[in-house]
Amino acid sequence: MQRFKLTQGKDGRQVLEVPYRGAELLSHAMYSKGTSFTHEERRAFGLEGLLPHAVGTIDLQRKRMFDNIVRKVDPLEKYIGLAALQDRNEVLYYRVLVDHIDEFLPIVYTPTVARACQDFSQIFRRGRGLWITPQHKGRIFEVLGNAPFEDVRLIVVTDNERILGVGDQGAGGMGIPIGKLALYVAAAGIHPAQTLPISLDVGTDNAALLADQRYLGWREKRLRGPEYDALVEEFVQAVKKRFPKALLQWEDFKKANAFRLMDRYRSTVCSFNDDIQGTAAIAAAAMMAGARVSGIPLTEQRAVILGAGAAGIGIARLIRSTLARAGLKGEALTRAVASIDSKGLLVDDQPVDDAHKKPFVWPRALAASVGLPSGTPRDLEAVIRAVKPTVLVGTSGDPGTFTEGAIREMARHATRPVILPMSNPTANSEATPADVLAWTEGRALVATGSPFEPVTYAGRRIVIGQANNAFVFPGVGLGAILSEAREVTDSMFTVAADRLASVPSEADLATGSLFPSVRDLRPVTAVIAEAVIKEARDCGVGKKIPDDKIPELVADAMWTPEYPELKAG
Repeated sequence: MQRFKLTQGKDGRQVLEVPYRGAELLSHAMYSKGTSFTHEERRAFGLEGLLPHAVGTIDLQRKRMFDNIVRKVDPLEKYIGLAALQDRNEVLYYRVLVDHIDEFLPIVYTPTVARACQDFSQIFRRGRGLWITPQHKGRIFEVLGNAPFEDVRLIVVTDNERILGVGDQGAGGMGIPIGKLALYVAAAGIHPAQTLPISLDVGTDNAALLADQRYLGWREKRLRGPEYDALVEEFVQAVKKRFPKALLQWEDFKKANAFRLMDRYRSTVCSFNDDIQGTAAIAAAAMMAGARVSGIPLTEQRAVILGAGAAGIGIARLIRSTLARAGLKGEALTRAVASIDSKGLLVDDQPVDDAHKKPFVWPRALAASVGLPSGTPRDLEAVIRAVKPTVLVGTSGDPGTFTEGAIREMARHATRPVILPMSNPTANSEATPADVLAWTEGRALVATGSPFEPVTYAGRRIVIGQANNAFVFPGVGLGAILSEAREVTDSMFTVAADRLASVPSEADLATGSLFPSVRDLRPVTAVIAEAVIKEARDCGVGKKIPDDKIPELVADAMWTPEYPELKAG
C-alpha cells in the first residue's frame, strides 16, 4: 500500500507529493493530469516528448470528454467510456461527473450499472478494488494490504447476491461498490484515494454465469452457512485491524444476510446497510415532504409497503420509528405501517418465518378491526381499501404491481397521495408515473427509484422526483466519518430524512417533485452531513463538535476535483 499525500499550500491550492516520473506517472490515474501537465511539470517529471505540445486546462479536457461520452447512443457504451476515463485520470473523471451529475448519475449507477454488472465479464478492462474469495481464508488481512492506498476511510462491500433488480451476479456485482463510491466522491467529496470497493466473491448460484467460459469470478456454488459466516467474520476483523478509521457500507446482500450482518456488526465496526437504511430514509423523506404539501401531520400518516424484503422492511422500520418520534404509540403506531409480502398483508394468523418481518406482523384482531379478517383477501387493493394510507411504497421488484384499481383506491381517500414505485431498474418499477397521475387525476405526488421524464397532465408539467439513495448515503457516510462515530445509529437516518424533506422549496413542491434536483446533490449532501454530525454527538457516539464549527468542518473536508500542484516525493 502507498501513502497518498495531498496537502494544502499557502495559497490554498492542493499540493500532491508524487513518487513517479515519466511514463509511469502518466499512466497512474490518481496522479495523471494528461495534457494538462504544464511544460515546467513535463521537464521536472520526465514527461517531455510523451505528450502533444499544447497544454490544456481541466475545463477544456472536461468539455472534450463530455462530448466524447454523450455522442455514444448506448448507455452501456457511455458507462464503458466513463470507466475508461476513470482508469486514465481520476481527477478529470470526477470533474466530469460532478459537473454533469444529472446526465451521468443514471450511467454510473442505476439503471445502467445493473446492465454493467450483468455484462461484467464481457466488458472487463481493468481491475478496481479487491475481490476476496474463500481461497483467501486465513489471509484476508494480508489481501487487504494489497489495496492501492493505506488511508482508507470508506469501504463499500457486496457479496453480489442481490444486485439491484437483476439478482445474483457473482464477481460482476463489483460494479455496485464502484458506482456507490463514485457517488460518494462526487456528492460528499471524499477523496478517491480514501475509498475501497470490495467484492466478497463467495461463488454464485447463477447457472448461466457458471456455464459461461468468460466468467471471471470464483467458479463455485455460493458459499453458505457457517463457512460463509466465518469468512465474513474474518473480513470484518481484518478491516478493523487494517483500516481502523474506515466506515463500512454493506451493499446488495440478500435480505436474510443483509439484516443479520447489519445487526450483528453495527456496534462492532462503524457500518450500515444502504439497501435497508438508506432506502428507508428516502421513503421517510418522501412521506415528510408529502406531509408539507397535504398538511397532514406525521401522526396521521399511514403507509402501505408492497415488498417485505430488505428494502421494504427497512422502510417499515424507519417510518415506524419516525412516527414514534412524532408521538404516535401503541396500536395506532402498529396500524400506521402495513407490510405486504407475496402472500398478502403480514398477519399473525398466517406463518411468517423470516425473522426480519416479524416486528411488522399485525395481530389478527387488528386486521379484523379494519375489515381484513382471516379468510378474506389481503392483497394490495384490499389493504389500501381497509387501511386508507396516505403513502404507498413499492419495493417488490415486480413491474406493474401498482394496478389501476389499487392506485384509484388510494385516490379515493387521499387528496394528495404519495406514491413511490421504488424498484430498480426502470423496467422493474411498480408503475409508470404517467399511469399513476392519470389514475389519480394528476393529484398524486410521485417519486421513483429510477429516473423518469416529467409528465404532462391536463396541460400541467409535473416533475417526477427521484427517490434515489444518493440523496442520503453520501451525507450519512461523510457525517459518520467526520464525527468519528463509533456506530451509525438509526436516528442518523431519521435526521437525514428530515433534513432532506426540508430541502425542496415551495416552488419545487408545486411542480410535484418531493426531492431536490440531482444537480443539487453536493449542497444537499453537505447539509445532511451536518445533521448527522450533530446527531452522532447528541447520541454520544461521535465527537463533541460545537454547532458553529460543523459547517466549516464539512466544507473543508469536501474535496473538489482540481489538478493539484505537484511536488516530487
